[in-house]
Amino acid sequence: MTSTIAPRVRTLVLLLLAATGLLLAGAGPVSAHAALTGSDPRQGAVVDKAPQQISLTFSEKVALSDDSLRVLDPKGKRVDSGDPAGTGGTTYAVKLHGGLPDGTYTVTYQVVSEDSHPVAGAYTFSIGAPSQTSVSVDGQTAGGGVVGVLYGFGRYVSYAGFIVLVGGAAFVLGCWRRGTAVRSMQRLVVSGWLALTAATLGLLLVRGSYTGSGKVGDIFDLDLLGQVLQTKTGAALVSRLLLLAAAALFIAVLFGAYDKRDDEEKRDLTFGLAIGGTVVAAGLAASWAMSEHASTGLQPGLAMPVDVLHLLAVAGWLGGLTALLVALYRAPAETPLDAAAVRRFSQLAFGSVLTLVATGVYQSWRQLGSWSAFTGTRYGQMLLVKIGLVVLLVGIAWISRRWTARLAQSGVAEAGAETVTEDEDDEAEKEHVSAGAGASATAKGAPESGAASGAGSAGIDGSDGDSERAAQLARQRAAIDTARRKRERDADPNRFGLRRSVLAEAAVAVALLAVTTMLTSTEPGRTEEQAAAATSSATEDANAAGALTLDMSFDTGGEDGKGVVRIDLDPARPGSNEMHVYVLRPNGRAFDVPEVKIAFTLEEQDIGPLPVVPDHISTGHWSASGVQIPMAGDWKVAVTVRTSDIDQATVSKNAQIG
Repeated sequence: MTSTIAPRVRTLVLLLLAATGLLLAGAGPVSAHAALTGSDPRQGAVVDKAPQQISLTFSEKVALSDDSLRVLDPKGKRVDSGDPAGTGGTTYAVKLHGGLPDGTYTVTYQVVSEDSHPVAGAYTFSIGAPSQTSVSVDGQTAGGGVVGVLYGFGRYVSYAGFIVLVGGAAFVLGCWRRGTAVRSMQRLVVSGWLALTAATLGLLLVRGSYTGSGKVGDIFDLDLLGQVLQTKTGAALVSRLLLLAAAALFIAVLFGAYDKRDDEEKRDLTFGLAIGGTVVAAGLAASWAMSEHASTGLQPGLAMPVDVLHLLAVAGWLGGLTALLVALYRAPAETPLDAAAVRRFSQLAFGSVLTLVATGVYQSWRQLGSWSAFTGTRYGQMLLVKIGLVVLLVGIAWISRRWTARLAQSGVAEAGAETVTEDEDDEAEKEHVSAGAGASATAKGAPESGAASGAGSAGIDGSDGDSERAAQLARQRAAIDTARRKRERDADPNRFGLRRSVLAEAAVAVALLAVTTMLTSTEPGRTEEQAAAATSSATEDANAAGALTLDMSFDTGGEDGKGVVRIDLDPARPGSNEMHVYVLRPNGRAFDVPEVKIAFTLEEQDIGPLPVVPDHISTGHWSASGVQIPMAGDWKVAVTVRTSDIDQATVSKNAQIG
């Protein structure tokens, strides 16, 4: 039975890892955790004279470099001083050269948010009047491409390594101390340490390119590495490496000196290992908490220790689950996994789940802020997927607890039966050895009729034959005993049922870890809603000043057919108006479409439709001057967006003009 199950386990694990890799590869660039909430001049604005500086306001503090904020003229030449600085709070500015001519200018930004994620984007404004521009803002994303995939994979491996390292060690030390002598358990914990160490080193190398140019060739740039080491994230990664050195010492003692001590010394050493291991594990968890979501935003002083508890609970549950799975399938016959160890892990897992629920509720409230964010933001939607997987995992764990109870109930009876069987086997072995000895003596008796001179050598050869025969019998006995124990273990329906349920738990846990990794790279719902509210407020302020801004969502049904079209009409009065049209992806980034057409209709006066075909200015930006609105009224503004030769959609919205 084991020979059939083991290949299935390997195949299932490989498939799950492949699916996880595809999930991470298809995730695309990470979402920004610091959103642009305002700018001066604002996006699409037409100012009378050149401003002295450009200022950007974000939803949280960001880290800047010399090239973080750039301003390009219509020919693509930089017109900024290249030395951005904070002006107070979350607003940052860069000085402009004097005497700038009229035309359309492009502002690009690439910064690092306080929770370590890169943020990039671009927009345009005009001096005097809009003009053609050679600047393309395509590709203004951060954390994408090959480097983004490598960084995302490194994050996944680091989480997995931490879970296996901490959870596996906790399982051995707290649930199954006999496992310190089991080779498969040693390999599991050491593999977790190696994975976390390698992933941390990889993240240090990739970090500079990930938050900067995004080029693969910059991964081994030592200057970038030096800059990374001076950041909060770099300090967290270096701290993690130092703690991993302490973890290596912990592993050496756990699987080395610990197993060789007597019971009294083991009790003292267990206490010391438990304290030291907890400190190291908490330190490793803190290396994430001090540099990611928990370190910024609402209540960071409380959020960071809660995040540490959350990560430790995840490791105790999922890492212990992995260790249990390995023990159920790979524990040797001479050191079988006993029911008491399974029962202790069940208690550990139950406590971990309670901790996960408590800390998870707090984290969800902190990152979402409202019920609507569950369905209205990408973070909330992914959080719903995570909650569903956790509920499924808890359901399977409940089944595993039932198998654990049955296994514990049958443990005593099995122990008694095993003792009787061993006594019978010992008797059989004695008879077998006696019979073998008699046969050996008879065989030796045959040559006694030979010459007396050969008797001595025959006796010596016979003695060597007895030793070889005894060793052969001992090996046969050991093989028979191992096979018998393995057969009895595999024939136990309770153990077999526990194996299947734990395997199912592990499968769901792999998917859960992938979703969690993606969730940590997604803009929190609270931040997304704050950015949307700030944008709405800015739009309302612009409208109050006389300009009109309309946002309309469209879906042409084709590939890349979803987005938002934004109409800016200034001064939104009868007569001549300046109109700007922006086509944005759902994440707010500008992109080009083959055609955009606008029509104005005043239905109550039977005027229109009055068509307007704007000129393409830059990526995702069209403009039209001298748009004539004949009279004030409730005008219907219809926009036709064509995303391919056959895919187009028309959306409309009424607005009071004049």
